Amino acid sequence: MVFYLCRKCKAEENTMEARFLICGDRALSVQLGDEISRAVNGRILALERSLTEEPIAGISEMVPTYAALMVHYRPEEIRYGVLVEAIRARLGSLQAVKQTKKIVKEVPILYGGELGPDLELCAELDGTTTEEIIRKHSAHDYYVYMLGFAPGHPYSARFAEPFSFKRRETARVMIPARSVVVQQNLSDLIPFDQPCGWNIIGSTPIEICDYTRADPFLVRAGEWVRYIPVDAEEYRRIRAAEEVGSYRVVVHEEDDDGD
Repeated sequence: MVFYLCRKCKAEENTMEARFLICGDRALSVQLGDEISRAVNGRILALERSLTEEPIAGISEMVPTYAALMVHYRPEEIRYGVLVEAIRARLGSLQAVKQTKKIVKEVPILYGGELGPDLELCAELDGTTTEEIIRKHSAHDYYVYMLGFAPGHPYSARFAEPFSFKRRETARVMIPARSVVVQQNLSDLIPFDQPCGWNIIGSTPIEICDYTRADPFLVRAGEWVRYIPVDAEEYRRIRAAEEVGSYRVVVHEEDDDGD
């Protein structure tokens, strides 16, 4: 999965020049847009991929976000100004390769009940039924823009049939790990017991972040999530397999139609 974009693509998809913001004495933020979109996010992931495959000495870590790339560096190895110019040069030399494939990961979900206490409220707010909320939520794939707030916590969105409701007026002090939460066209997976102000409509039996795995995160920025409804019995079966390490996430590589 490659996200490289050429200069022409950059001009067509977002005309904003790169901005470099100082973030303390060991990090900088490379901002490549001022909107949340796949085009801008694709440029961020293209830059991250380029700097991963052909590293600049002194960079220690990179964190992609909606429209910026946080670059942590060691100032004893590379000075701020030198790093900025190296990244600016890299932006100008990215090769144009159109993304034609997408990685889709299936995430089983049990809707409603004790594990999805806001499902009925969401249906009421949307002026519809719980069955329709479930259909809307599971009928579309979700693009993962970034990980944030907690390790492995994906911020993802679908591009059709948004819900009419937003987040809760009052956040909960703590919600369970593996909760699936929603608002408008967004759906997040909660990796740990943590505070949250979004609506809980279900739970997945698989871990979002597990540091016993070689790659602890269930999904990465640029991938897609596909929710698969399961009943209580299937939820318990998958959870048991996950706890002993025998469950394997179903992964698809599919044509990317740009949705």
